[in-house]
Amino acid sequence: MASTAKTDPEEHNREDEENAPVADDEDTGAQVAPIVKLEEVAVSTGEEDEDPLLDLKAKLYRFDKEGNQWKERGVGNVKLLKHKVSGKVRLVMRQSKTLKICANHLVLPTMTVQEHAGNDKSCVWHATDFADGELKEEMFCIRLASVENCKSFMEMIQEVAESQGKQEENKDATTTADLLEKLSVGEGKSDEKEEEKSDPASVDKKAVEDTAKTEEDKKDEPVSKASA
Repeated sequence: MASTAKTDPEEHNREDEENAPVADDEDTGAQVAPIVKLEEVAVSTGEEDEDPLLDLKAKLYRFDKEGNQWKERGVGNVKLLKHKVSGKVRLVMRQSKTLKICANHLVLPTMTVQEHAGNDKSCVWHATDFADGELKEEMFCIRLASVENCKSFMEMIQEVAESQGKQEENKDATTTADLLEKLSVGEGKSDEKEEEKSDPASVDKKAVEDTAKTEEDKKDEPVSKASA
């Protein structure tokens, strides 16, 4: 009986692979150096010289005047940061995922925050913002996680605004005092210089009086000798 030929190529290849000798793994001893060496890089947030006064999770909106509607700016943490040297306080908020800045402006003495009508977790305010790299007048609305957080946010803004106002008043008072002190010192020095300078009219009058007295003494001297 003639043997039947194997027509299945997959089975044929499988038998060849099974019968092929197994080669031992060769250790070449080669070491592959990494193509790019990564180094640890310090990332600056710009907040190193500031102390946090407040840090709360929130969602921020800005009012679009052209569309006459509120537009979402992002979800993240809103912070109040006080500068260690100048004492100025700014409001900063970044998006939680991209860290893009949503709001970045100073808390000025004139800044006021009001509760948003119809939502006791939200409040609104106006500010000159620098989040987009240029100063722009913006109207913001922020919604916090709870009523308590909203109250804490509003109270802290009011407290900071009042403290900044007092700081400006103290600075103005100090500047005014320094100017008055310099002015008084300057006037005192000018008075001393004026005293040092003699009045020509008074000098001439004194010289005339001295001359007249000398002449009288000369006249009286022979008379006194004759009478003696």
